Amino acid sequence: MSSFFEKKRNIAILGSTGSIGTQALEVIAEQQEHFEVSLLTARRNADLLIQQAIAFKPNTVVITEESLYDKVFDALDPHGIKVYAGNSALNSVVQMNEIDIVLTALVGYSGVIPTIKAIEAKKHIALANKETLVVAGEIITKLAEENGVSILPVDSEHSAIFQCLVGEEYNPIERIILTASGGPFRGKKAEELANVTKAQALKHPNWDMGAKVTIDSASLMNKGLEVIEAKWLFDLHTDQIDVVVHPQSIIHSMVEFEDSSIKAQLGLPDMRVPIQYALGFPKRMKNKFPRFNFMDYPNLTFEQPDTKTFRNLQLAYAAIEKGGNMPCILNAANEIAVQAFLEDRIGFLNMSDLIEKCMQSGEFIAQPSLEDLINTDKVIRNLASELI
Repeated sequence: MSSFFEKKRNIAILGSTGSIGTQALEVIAEQQEHFEVSLLTARRNADLLIQQAIAFKPNTVVITEESLYDKVFDALDPHGIKVYAGNSALNSVVQMNEIDIVLTALVGYSGVIPTIKAIEAKKHIALANKETLVVAGEIITKLAEENGVSILPVDSEHSAIFQCLVGEEYNPIERIILTASGGPFRGKKAEELANVTKAQALKHPNWDMGAKVTIDSASLMNKGLEVIEAKWLFDLHTDQIDVVVHPQSIIHSMVEFEDSSIKAQLGLPDMRVPIQYALGFPKRMKNKFPRFNFMDYPNLTFEQPDTKTFRNLQLAYAAIEKGGNMPCILNAANEIAVQAFLEDRIGFLNMSDLIEKCMQSGEFIAQPSLEDLINTDKVIRNLASELI
């Protein structure tokens, strides 16, 4: 991929109005000599999409909520920017010839099909949408290999692992250690969580993320999804993936090698760092981000995750151990559970109960095709909605 730097890299950002998308545009604004924006997409936030398009002048934008097409078209047509609407348009434009890297920053299952379409068009993927590998890890990794496509992780934990592995091609991994902040409810027991509100759950101590990821972080499901993602990204068995709670969020993750050496990647909690690393790989580009000072963090601490209280992490391990379409079942049930919690329809602890019921009731398929996974997702969403 080093040859990319003979010219500017053309970036497509799927989900440009979300937390990762907006931070990616900050990175691109600071690194204009290296990057250009070819495509921006959003689901419903037409106003911000219009602002971004006028500022960055992409070739094309897509608004997937079709009722907003006229608004976006009227605003951007005078600027010579092509405007499309709907999911089928999104799946088509990710294949545009000029695109070098597709940053998939869509939320949840919605990232799966556009990522597959981009890989089929031989676009390198900067992956911020962990659900893509959770739902269809085997299919996606095989497809990437067949098409000679790199999947560059954007999650801070997977970026940390990836950075620790650069230059270690001949050294097998003994295990990786994913760090978790513990979220806003670290140390609390089930009885204390029975009546927590969404406002409390949305207050993450270290990271600024969208609502869905923040709730996942509070329930430790985010870490569970990251365990599944790590299995596919780094070709590991689940017994090679450990999780430790590290409340300061300074060590982003670690790799232990067969000689007992451990490499870690450290830095302030700032998603722009892994975004920039993925978009610019293998080059590290100078930036003006805040620098880490050890004296500000004299104590870095570590704890075991409490999987009795925060059962989602254990459910995720169980799903990937079972394999097949079980991680897809887990993910679909979780997306419905989180939405229900955000809408005050179920309590915080009920999310794990709902996911477990769906895992017990959903039809298991050991070797699912993409069609099976699409169907599983649909069926489990309906089941979860009925159970609520």
